[in-house]
Parts: sequence; structure tokens; C-alpha cells
Amino acid sequence: MKKFNVAVIGAGAGGLTIGYTAKGFNKTVVLIDKNRPGGECTFGGCVPSKAFINIANHIYKAKEYINIVPNTEDILKKVREVVESVYEAKSIEVLKKDGIDYINGFCKFIDKNTLEVEGEIIKADKIFIATGSSPKIPPINGLDKIDYLTNENIFYKDKLPKSIIVLGGGSIGVELSQAMNRIGIEVYLIEKNPYIMYKEEGELSKSLEEILRKEGVNIYTSCNAKNIEKYKDGIKLTIEKNNKEENIYSENILIAVGRVPNIKGLELEKVNIDYDLKGIKVNEYLETSLKGVYAVGDVVGPYLFSHMANVQGIAAVKNASLPIKEKMDYSKVAWCTLSEPEFGRAGLREDEARKIYGDSIRVYVEDYKDLDRAKFKNNPKGRAKVICDKKGYILGASVLGDRAGEIISEIQTLKSLGINLKKLTKVIHPYPSYSEILVKISKKLYVDTLLDNPFIKAFKR
Repeated sequence: MKKFNVAVIGAGAGGLTIGYTAKGFNKTVVLIDKNRPGGECTFGGCVPSKAFINIANHIYKAKEYINIVPNTEDILKKVREVVESVYEAKSIEVLKKDGIDYINGFCKFIDKNTLEVEGEIIKADKIFIATGSSPKIPPINGLDKIDYLTNENIFYKDKLPKSIIVLGGGSIGVELSQAMNRIGIEVYLIEKNPYIMYKEEGELSKSLEEILRKEGVNIYTSCNAKNIEKYKDGIKLTIEKNNKEENIYSENILIAVGRVPNIKGLELEKVNIDYDLKGIKVNEYLETSLKGVYAVGDVVGPYLFSHMANVQGIAAVKNASLPIKEKMDYSKVAWCTLSEPEFGRAGLREDEARKIYGDSIRVYVEDYKDLDRAKFKNNPKGRAKVICDKKGYILGASVLGDRAGEIISEIQTLKSLGINLKKLTKVIHPYPSYSEILVKISKKLYVDTLLDNPFIKAFKR
């Protein structure tokens, strides 16, 4: 039996953050994971997908000047090289050097302070669950007989298929569809909703969909996958739209319809930790129904991002270690899909804001084509949309365009610090830059709020 101050189940983004934060509090720490440390982000998520996207974008740009026939075997090798390079900074050897123990194996609860890992008993004053999530596999007839792909295995194949069906038009599906299409793979993107990126700002999602269509991605919306079967050297997927069936043929299929929490085998019922289909239930301090046990990251939600797992991990350790507790605030979250152009989001969509604040909101839209920086490119694509309350404080924003991740970060900074958007008029931005799009919007807001001033209204009369 081994004893620690802190035991962490899961060594992904959340688990690693918990481990190092607890170590900073001078705690003895053990990380437990059935795989290598690094988690989904390192081996199946952000790292390999963004490396793949980056390579695909370089190839796509080069195709404007020379004829290229990409070798997907070489591409996947390069992606895996990036993965291993990133892993080196969080390897078992690095963890041990930093004073953190690591146990490789399956873990289950015995009681609130006791875990069993492959027959070994682990005791800890505090236990944290950070087991992440896995691809959601839909109940499609025949899918269990197909050697289908997910984000967890696609980057570890010898080569990519020449044609592929991508089931799911969210961030993962859109990013990989565009990237695969750009290296010459025939892509069929299937989405059950009326348009891709359905949870984002509708007008911008539809603009991104049109961009992907023009690049050559075959997109099917408002349809359901009914049946899948092997066909010659590939597969046949039957979809249904408007009560009519259609068959789509490809070499393989990538499943990207969502995520499910990794809770199987933990024996949470044994220690009365509450959970449902969305994950482990926690209070506003990230503590589970079992006092002294905390959970963070994808296994908790509501946002399944590495940066959210990091924030939750730090908060959970503080709440478990300090007398002053820190509530999680999910109103200050931003994210970015690395399509080209990028798609960034912070806060509410316009329809969400109207449901809460009515028609008192202010909505501002600015196009990339009106930016001098964007005019350097042929046919610049993009738009920024910012929603404010009547005083000018940011409620939400969406940006589709180059550097959207950086632009949304500036918006997020203003929003999180409670700074009125019109104050951006006093900030000198470098010229030419994409960030000027926010200055343009702030100037519009400044004029509107000025004209709403009762003294100005009286003077105009």
C-alpha cells in the first residue's frame, strides 16, 4: 500500500494541472492513468489535429503554384513526430524528475480515500477525477461491423483513405474535413442539423460552410445516418433526408458526433458519486457528491476544452487545500475552431442574448473585406460580430476570419475584466492589423452611446 496527499485519476490536461498545482502546495502526488501521460489533447486531440491541419494548409497553399500529390503516409509520420515531441515535456521521466509519482493502470474506487490500481492499494487524503472523454459512437445499424475511424485512431494509421465520410459537422468534423480535402482526399461531411457548426453564430457558420463547399468538401445537412455496411473495398452509408434515402460510398468513415465522459470501471456507484450521461456531477467548487473528492475536465464539462480543464484543475486544488473557496465562473469562456478561416467565440450568440436581455442589446458587425490588412489577400473572407448590452459591455462575440483566435482573446479580455467596449477607442492598435476590426466596432458603439445621451438628444432638438 502507498500513501499520498493527492491522488489524481487521469493524466491529461486536467490531471497534469492538478498534479503540478498540488505539488506547488508541497503535497505528495500520484497520477494514475491507463495510458501515457498527456491525455486526449496530446495523443488524439489538439496536438495531432492541429499538426495535421498545419501540414494540410501548407500543401493547399503550395498547390496554387505547383502540382503536388501528397503522400499521406509521410504526413501521418510527421504528425506523430509532433505528438512525441510534445509528449517529451510531460513524460513519465519528467514527472518523476519533478517529484510526481506515476502509476500506469486501470483504477477503481474502494472508498473516499482509497483506490485500487491493478491490485495495488493507493491511499490519499484527497482524490481528484480527471479521466476525460472519448468519442461518442452513435447507434447506427451496421457500424459495429465496420473498422471505423475516430480522432483517437486516425492519426495512427499507416495512411489515410482516398475517400472518407465524416459524420458530424462540429469542430472536429469541420477541421478534419477541410484538412483532408486540402490534401486531396474526397470528403463527404454529414450533419444532422440545418448547417455545420450549429452551436455557433448561425450566419457565420453558414459562411464557413459555403467556404468549405467551394473548396470541394461534399456537405450533406439536415440528414440522418440510417445504415452502414461494407461495400467492395470500402463502405456504403445510407442517409435519410426529407424521407428520402441516398447512398454515399467511400473507403472509410470518421465518427465525430460528440464526446462521452470516461467513467466506466471507476465504480463510482460503490462510493455514491453521482453522475449522469453528461458526466460526473459536481458543485460550484468542483466537489463531487462524495465530500473530499473532486472532478474536473471533460468528465465534468460543461465545456470540453483543454484550457477549461486547466482552469478547473487549479480551482479544484485550491478548493481542496485552502479555507477560502473559489466558485467556477463559466460566463467567461472563449474558444476557437482552427478551420481556415478560424472561427472564434466568446460568450453569448445573438439569439441567446435576446432571450435574456430582449431588444435592448446592441449588435455590431464588421467585415474583413473592409480591413486594410485583409485587403492584402485576394478575396479576404471573414466577419466579426459583437453583442453588447445597452451600455456597451460585451455579452458575446463571434469572429470568422484570419487570426480569429487572437481577436476573440482581446474581446475575452475586455469581457472578463468588465471593460466597456467603447474604451477600446482610446487604445492605439498597430496598423495594419486584424485587430483594427474591433476598433472599428468600438467607434460605432461610442457614437451610438453618445447619441443616446439625454443631453446630446436635448441639444439636437
